[in-house]
This record gives sequence, C-alpha cells and structure tokens, in this order.
Amino acid sequence: MRNFTEQELVRREKAAKLKTLGLDPFGHKYNREDYALLVKEKYQDVDHDEFENMSDTAKVAGRIMFIRRMGKASFFTIKDKTGSIQIYISINDVGEDAYNLFKMADIGDIVGVYGKVMKTKTGEVTIKCLEYTHLVKALRPLPEKFHGLTDKEERYRRRYVDLIVNDDSKKVAFMRPKIIRCIQKFLDNQGFVEVETPILTTLLTGAAARPFTAHHNAQDLDMHLRIALELNLKRLLVGGMERVYEIGRTFRNEGMDSMHNPEFTMMEVYQAYSDLEGMMDLTENMYKTIAEEVCGKTVFHFLGKDIDLSGKWKRVSMIDAIKDKTGIDFKEIDDLEKCIDLAKEHEIELEEHEKQYGHIVNKFFEKYVEETLIEPTFLYGHPIEISPLTKKDPNDSRFTQRFELFISGHECANAYTELNDPDDQLERFEAQLKEKDMGNDEANDIDMDFIEALEYGMPPTGGIGYGIDRLIMLFTEQESIRDVLLFPTMKEKNRDI
Repeated sequence: MRNFTEQELVRREKAAKLKTLGLDPFGHKYNREDYALLVKEKYQDVDHDEFENMSDTAKVAGRIMFIRRMGKASFFTIKDKTGSIQIYISINDVGEDAYNLFKMADIGDIVGVYGKVMKTKTGEVTIKCLEYTHLVKALRPLPEKFHGLTDKEERYRRRYVDLIVNDDSKKVAFMRPKIIRCIQKFLDNQGFVEVETPILTTLLTGAAARPFTAHHNAQDLDMHLRIALELNLKRLLVGGMERVYEIGRTFRNEGMDSMHNPEFTMMEVYQAYSDLEGMMDLTENMYKTIAEEVCGKTVFHFLGKDIDLSGKWKRVSMIDAIKDKTGIDFKEIDDLEKCIDLAKEHEIELEEHEKQYGHIVNKFFEKYVEETLIEPTFLYGHPIEISPLTKKDPNDSRFTQRFELFISGHECANAYTELNDPDDQLERFEAQLKEKDMGNDEANDIDMDFIEALEYGMPPTGGIGYGIDRLIMLFTEQESIRDVLLFPTMKEKNRDI
C-alpha cells in the first residue's frame, strides 16, 4: 500500500466530502461549447468598455492551473487543449453553494464554467462565471516546477504530466499529426495510395538490423517484428499498384540514444517507372511543402545548426565526398589489400566481414564525411556490399543507384533505384547469407517468395524510406527523438504504485 503525502490525503478527504454532497468526484459528461484560445482570439480586439453593452457568453471546460482567492471573489485559470483562459468567480454571481464548492477546488482539478465574456482593466479576456461545475478531482498535485526538473527522463516517463504543464511538449504532440497529414495529402495528390502491410514476419529483409523475436503458439513458429517495410510494398508494385506508400511502426533491437528508439515510425514510398532522380525531386518537394504549409518558414534550428530548406539541395557522390575530405579517390582503387592498408593507416578498425571494398569505403565516409553534411545533401553512389536491394550503377558495378539524405550530419532518408532483376537479387541475398555466416548478425535473409515475385516482372522503380521521427524532429526543432515520441522506450524504473 502506497503511503500518501499530506497533500494527497487532503485531496482524498475533499473527494470524500464531494460524495457526501451527492457529487461524483470523477464527474460526468459536460456539454462544452467553446475553447479557451478561440474565445480569447474572438474578443482580443474588443475594448474593455464595449463589454458593458454586450451579453456574449461562453461555456468552457479544462484543468485548473492557477487560483487567486480573495474572500467572496476569486480569479482562477483553466487550461484546455488550445490554451488557457482566466475565470472570475464571485459568490454574488454563482451563489453560496457553488462558491463553497469552488473553494474546495485544487490546482489540477477539472471543471466546467459557463459565464459572460468580459475583459479586465489590464486587458485580459476573462469569463465571468455564472455556473460552476465540478468535473474531476485530481488526487495528486501537479509538480510546481516541472520545467525545471534536472532529470529529463521524468518528462518522458510521465508524459501525461509533461503535457499538462509543458506547452512546448503539447505543441509538438499536436504538430506531429499535422505534419503526417501534410505528407499523406502531398503523396495522395500525386497519385500514391497508402497501404498497410504485416508487422509480424518470418524473414529479416529490407534493412541491416537486429530484430525483436516473438513466438506464434498456434503454429509453433518463431516470428519477428518487422525491421523495414520494403519487400511487401514491392510485391504490390509487381501486382500493378504502381505508386504506394506506408507509414508504419518498425522495430529494431538496438541501442537507444537521442536519434534512435527501438520502436519508431518509418515511411517507405515506391513509384513505378521512376528512379533515383525522381526520388530526389519527390523528397525535396515534400520537405519544402511541409515547411511552407505546416510551419510557415524554411529555416529550422536542428541539432545545433540552422538549416535552410529553400533553394536547390546539394547532390554529391560518396566517393567524391571522401576524396574531398581525405584526398583518397576510391574510384581509382581496385586492390582490396590496398583498401585494407588504407583503413589501418587511418586507424579504422574492421570486423572480419567488413574486409570488403564497399564496407571500407563506408567506414571512411562515416569517419570523415557524415558529420560534415549540414545543409540538406543528397549523398549518392553507395557500394554494392552495403546496398543489397539496389540496382547497380551501369557505369561501375562496384556501386549502386542509391542515395541518402543528410541534414545536420544525420541520415534522414534512404533511397534506391530499385533492383528488379531476380537473378541479381538472388545473388545479393546469397552474399548477405555469407556475411551472416561470417558473423554479421544484421545481414538479410533470403526471401524466395520475393524472388518469385520479381520473376513475374517489377517495373523500373524508385523507392525511398524516411525516418518519420527524425523528420518531425527537424520541423519541430527538437534535439532528441524522445521529444517527438509521446511514449519513448525507457529503462525500467521501480516505484511504488
């Protein structure tokens, strides 16, 4: 049994007293007719004296956030999903019983107010209470200085409290669905259709990642939570749907930091008869549309940098970017031993399965280039070893037609000219299987059903995957993925009930 604090005991006593008065401490339906912000906006330009000749009323409901009692009259503030509004309550207006009921209220209680709209002499739009309705008794007090908590994790653990007292958190929570709706509208208007594909799968495909594993009792079968959306969406292209996308939860059994959460939202988009250039244009236009229609600006402070989304975005090959930073031109190097020696010279450690041309090139990119890509940059030309689902570069089979979008030194999207040659795809899968045997536990499985699908013919296709949470971070100017997830994954914490 939990030990209650003194404040909690007092609140519970008040809840018990409400019952003796014939009131339910936890309330019933209330027919709210107005919202705080809309009331304030409607009357903000009306002069104080004009209200004398007006009889406009409002009926609002929300949580009490502030109380200033003054004997037989008081001011208090209630907060709903749109914001806060001040209430004036007097025993002369509501009567003794209702005023005594109000005197039992605590900060955090939820109430309903019907009254006359007015403006104080200081110019604040206020509702003069004519009817006061108790709705819900809050049995726990709100923290007085929630913004000042040194342990930020408490904000994420108790998101419900964070949303009550932190307007910035609430703004992000409401902005996220607006951004997603904008994305859906943008793609729908271009002829894409949104679909849903299975979360549970028996094969690991579409990305290099460790899975979460579950067991299906009815079939006595181990299954995985999906690590990507890719192959099922491509099957739909084979079936003739041509332009498809999915926004869905994806799961990777990996570490947590400011940019990673084991459960995250990904969007993948596939467009038949397109290619890498088409995906670049689609991405740049989508980001600019979100900036204009949802945010109303093009410059965002993201991960310590000011990012300008306007203008033409930079496009550079991985090889050229490495050469620019190190002077090494991997395009001119064919000898694997020389690549390994270069890695040693530059103190780049290699696992056994990474002693391949493509992995070494990628290691150089990660060490010398990745963090320098601040303004929106399409980085293309990835080695084939790290791109098992991508069409080869027709001019150099060591590379693929793939790009990643980098903003402020972090990957925000990953795109391919999709591989649609079933024999080539099978060879890539088999190479991934060899990597798995060499110790790469993030290598892909072989999906023979997908090979069969490709044998029926998949159109030339451009495809791209977006980390929606990172996209939301950019447009809401947040520094951690936890700030854009309502309920991020947290370490277990033991505490009393």
